[in-house]
Amino acid sequence: MNCIVAVYENWGIGCGGTQPLALSADRKFFRAATMGCPVIVGRRTAADFPGGQPLPGRENYLLSRSREAAPGFALCRSPEEAAQRAGEGAFVIGGGSVYCALLPMCDTAYVTKIFAAPSCDTFFPNLDADNAWERAALLQSGEENAVRYEIWLYKRR
Repeated sequence: MNCIVAVYENWGIGCGGTQPLALSADRKFFRAATMGCPVIVGRRTAADFPGGQPLPGRENYLLSRSREAAPGFALCRSPEEAAQRAGEGAFVIGGGSVYCALLPMCDTAYVTKIFAAPSCDTFFPNLDADNAWERAALLQSGEENAVRYEIWLYKRR
C-alpha cells in the first residue's frame, strides 16, 4: 500500500483540520498519482474536501469508528478493514491518525517536503529519522510563490 502526504519543515501536516499552506504543484502531483486508485481517508480530512464530496475518479474509503456512511464513501470501521477492502494499490491520504494507523501497512510513501514552517497541530512521522524507511528518489523539485518544495519517493527497507 502507498501513502501520500505534504509535510512542512517540522513534519507538520495540518492545523485546525486543514493545510495551512498548500502548493498547486503538490496538488497536481497528488491528483496525478492517486487518479484511478482507491484512497483511504479519515472523516476530518474528508470534511475538508471541496463540498465534503469524495474525490472524483477514485474509490473513496472513509475510515471512521464514529461516523455513519457518507454518500460516495465506502465506510470502514478499522484500519485493517480499510486496507483489505481498498487493496494493495491504495493510497492513504490522511489525516494524522489515519496515517499513523496505516503507515505500518505501507511500503511506499510519496512525500512533498515544503520548506516553510507554518503553525501545525498535526504531524506525520519523520521518515528521515526512521531506519525502516529510505529516500529512494527525488521525483520533482521547484519553487512556488517563493516557497521551495521537493517531492520524494520513500521505500520501506
